Amino acid sequence: MTRHESRELAFILVFEKGFQEDMTVIELIENALELELFPENAFAETLARKVCDNLEQIDNAINENLVGWSAKRISRVSRAILRLAVCELMFSDVPVGVAINEAVEITKKYASNDDASYVNGVLGAVAKKIR
Repeated sequence: MTRHESRELAFILVFEKGFQEDMTVIELIENALELELFPENAFAETLARKVCDNLEQIDNAINENLVGWSAKRISRVSRAILRLAVCELMFSDVPVGVAINEAVEITKKYASNDDASYVNGVLGAVAKKIR
C-alpha cells in the first residue's frame, strides 16, 4: 500500500472520529478491522492516533489561519483533511510540499475543487508559521 493510500485510510479514521467522539481511535480501528472495512496499516493508524492525541494543538493552528471562515463553517471532510495535514506538518519530518499536496489530492477526491483550493491556502499559511 502506498503512503497516499495510507493517508486516505488515516483520513477516513479521523473523519469517522468526528462522528464517534466517545470512541477512541484504537476502538475505531479495532471495529473496522473486525468488520474487514479497514486493512491493517501501521502508518495510517499511527497518523490517526497522532492527530487525536494532539487535536487541541492542531485545531488551534488551523483556527489561527482561517481566512474569512469560522471553524464551524468548514465541512467535516475538509476539517478532517486539514487536521491530518497539519499533524504531518507539526509532528513529522514529511516535507511541507508533500503534506500539502497529499491533502489537496485527498480533498479533490472526497470534496470539491473549491474545498481543495481553500485547504491549500490554509495549509500554506500554517506551514509558514510552523516551519
